[in-house]
Amino acid sequence: MAEKAKGKIEQVKGKAKEVAGKATGNERMKAEGRADQVKGKAREVAGKAEEQARGVKDSLRDRRQP
Repeated sequence: MAEKAKGKIEQVKGKAKEVAGKATGNERMKAEGRADQVKGKAREVAGKAEEQARGVKDSLRDRRQP
């Protein structure tokens, strides 16, 4: 769950940076904020996939044990 949470945090920070960039008219900051949001989303998705893989692995292990 750590990667998923880190991804969410990165998205929030990116959104804040984007809003600050809009408020100040700083196009570079806006772009960085959007990029941070995309990276955060990717990290969140990777975390979810990791959790699902772990769940599948655990369920397969449980099936093999009598």
